[in-house]
Amino acid sequence: MTTVTSILPRPVAATEPVARPRHYVMCRPEHFEVRYAINPWMRPGEPVDRERAVAQWEALRQTYVDLGHRVDLIDPVPGLPDMVYAANGATVVDGVVLCARFRHPERAPEAAAHRAFFAAAGYPVVEPRFVNEGEGDLLVVGDVVLAGYGFRTDPRAHAEVAAVFEREVVPLELVDPRYYHLDTAVAVLDDATIAWLPAAFSPAAQEELRARFPDAVVASPADAAVLGLNAVSDGRHVVLPAQATGLAAALRERGYEPVPVDLSELLKGGGGPKCCTLEVRS
Repeated sequence: MTTVTSILPRPVAATEPVARPRHYVMCRPEHFEVRYAINPWMRPGEPVDRERAVAQWEALRQTYVDLGHRVDLIDPVPGLPDMVYAANGATVVDGVVLCARFRHPERAPEAAAHRAFFAAAGYPVVEPRFVNEGEGDLLVVGDVVLAGYGFRTDPRAHAEVAAVFEREVVPLELVDPRYYHLDTAVAVLDDATIAWLPAAFSPAAQEELRARFPDAVVASPADAAVLGLNAVSDGRHVVLPAQATGLAAALRERGYEPVPVDLSELLKGGGGPKCCTLEVRS
């Protein structure tokens, strides 16, 4: 039996999704490779075409520019192959930067690079006490921060997030190691809407998300398995992996405009469009 992404009828009183300009930070994958395994997607020894990875990343960057968004670049650091996944380096809300603290030593130096980048740009920077992996596990939806835990981010970091950003933080337990970060199981579509994969969450987290987002788009396991939910939305345009065709159809039915991109080479490190894209909320 084939499982497809659920397409719920559009609410009768719904207004058309509206895009607004965004500010992103990205990191060119000049040093990208898979030489260690810290998530189920990574297979050391599997060939990686770095030239192709750079070309796919450049197409993603250009997509944002073409949509009218600002993209700043953080310099890649030799020896940090995962730095291309810039979303994990920090979370920025109301112009305040909460730095990341990585769980795995292989990625730990990335935090310092992001801290220096934002400090040099004049942003107030806050050092965390507990492990948090930036927007990998901290997703802003309106005035709320959804906070994933179970594989990477320490639940004790949630109180830090609430104190720094002065926003409600909603803890959500992840239970499937393939979806080790929240941004692999939830896509924020606008200030009130998400797409998600229920099976990636504990029963309590599923109940919480259903209560808060009853009209959410429910992705199929097949679409989630190509990291279709690792998507970036400006409120109307949703940049997502080209392979997630069912999810694209569901989004189109809801009035969003899917923008497919191919990041298959970067998927070998366990990342998609969102992983490569850190949003700066001023």
